[in-house]
Amino acid sequence: MPSGRVGVALSLLALVGLTGCFPLRYVTQAAAGQEQLNGRGVEIAEVVEKGYLDKRTRELLAHVPAIKAFGERHGLKHTSNYERYLWIGRPAVIWVVSACHPLRFRAKAWSYPIVGSITYTGWFDRKEADAYAAELRAQGWDVDVRGSQAYSTLGWFDDPILSTMISKDPDALGDLADTVLHETLHATFYVPGQSTLNESVASFFGDHLAMRYLDETVGPDSIEKAKFMQYRVRAEARGKKMRVAYDELTKLYASNLPKEQKLALKKEITEALRAEIQLRRPVTNATLIQYKTYGSGREEMGQLLEACGGDFTKMLRALERLKPAARKAKPHTDPAILLREVLAEGC
Repeated sequence: MPSGRVGVALSLLALVGLTGCFPLRYVTQAAAGQEQLNGRGVEIAEVVEKGYLDKRTRELLAHVPAIKAFGERHGLKHTSNYERYLWIGRPAVIWVVSACHPLRFRAKAWSYPIVGSITYTGWFDRKEADAYAAELRAQGWDVDVRGSQAYSTLGWFDDPILSTMISKDPDALGDLADTVLHETLHATFYVPGQSTLNESVASFFGDHLAMRYLDETVGPDSIEKAKFMQYRVRAEARGKKMRVAYDELTKLYASNLPKEQKLALKKEITEALRAEIQLRRPVTNATLIQYKTYGSGREEMGQLLEACGGDFTKMLRALERLKPAARKAKPHTDPAILLREVLAEGC
């Protein structure tokens, strides 16, 4: 499952126009929301040197240049992102609205300039997000609305570190490293129209490189590493439960049962899952399909990293080889399928 981050170039939408059936208010809110972020905030170096904010936040922000440099040593692109800190006064930077067919795992896709087809939309205003979600439900879609603490403009703008990216939990350093590395990966590797591949690769790199960063900076036996590991274990356990429900529902949707019975059984499965993973919002097909968007192809990427001798720079070069085929493939193709040819060739 996504851990509160989205790598979509929302800011571009207001600047170069949209394709598809987007309401005008979407363009307006995207422009206004991005404008609130552009060039705003205080230089992180100034925050640290002059003792602004509380001690804990300063200490976490002091890691950001080192996290960026660490990412670059492992093949990530140098960008001018994350040099400023901006407090935004809300729990999420955007609210992500996604939709899916109610009786099959077929996500609704939106077409954007430059970045291609993506299976979600981002709204800077919660009320606008909820209103759009209601419109989609009225059209018969399963819908999911969730807050995201970070997002990427793919290097088109100088993204700041936002107050929403500084977790209050004990795993804050690992989470910050994961987020910065995840979003920087989007500026390094991106295939238009393949959001599942893009997000899954970013999640893989963010998770694994964050662990290495903690090992190098605070030590493998540190409390920060232990807390981040605990978070990872919980996230993986949650993901496994979601996969079980996803597979169970896939079989249900393929069965010959009447529609009404399918919907009744679906409700039982999703409500049981919601209680088990203690999710506050309802579980829908749109919720479950995000697990595939962010967590697909992990086994294959693990094999590729091993073939590359654990070298992420080499792995990125290998991933570049799949871009031509990925551009020609059906949008949102399973990364496992796209990775097979690269794996066959080796690192």
